[in-house]
Amino acid sequence: MIQISISDQIRAAAPDLYVIQFEADVRNPQTSDALWQILLDEEAAVKRTYAISDIAHRPGIAATRSAYKALGKDPNRYRPSSEALCRRAVQGKGLYRITTLVDIINILSLRSGYSIGGFDRDMIAGGAIVLGVGMKDEPYQAIGRGQLNIESLPVYRDEVSGIGTPTSDVDRTKLTEGTKRLLMTVNVYGTEMPDEDFISLARQLLTDYASAENIEIQTVR
Repeated sequence: MIQISISDQIRAAAPDLYVIQFEADVRNPQTSDALWQILLDEEAAVKRTYAISDIAHRPGIAATRSAYKALGKDPNRYRPSSEALCRRAVQGKGLYRITTLVDIINILSLRSGYSIGGFDRDMIAGGAIVLGVGMKDEPYQAIGRGQLNIESLPVYRDEVSGIGTPTSDVDRTKLTEGTKRLLMTVNVYGTEMPDEDFISLARQLLTDYASAENIEIQTVR
């Protein structure tokens, strides 16, 4: 597995943070009707359970927002992806049907409240990534957003550049239909869903819908 390390600056801002790391050989076709129905069911469950004002108080989301504030980033301007996803569900705006792996990640994020990074492992440069803090004017081409201001955001970096933040992942290492090896980083700034439940659901979805094999899982603290 790729080595993940957490910088001292991140540890100071988010002392309870740990990362559940998944790697697996996968397929990433267009989302099937069966998987899409699971996502719609999760969307409906979030809409039933939360008012829009409740979402920021979900434990996983609230802790991520606290880390943003500790690093000097406004979480209302740069929302964690899990918060943005849940807000969209509650507001009835509808979710996008993308690819199997992306929609599995969205299901897991809706259920857990965690912001989850999904990367094409073969597109990551080197054998290690470091979770640090974004710098002023640091180049970062976010998926579907263009240049994103990641100053003071938590950011994973490989040997080339940043590849992921809790707000958005980068275009260079994004999941495509050609992805064969998945790296998934589950950013647990504050625990909401029991780890064993999360891991069980993730394993089931990846196996059933992404034909996952050689699944490796570890926790980075």
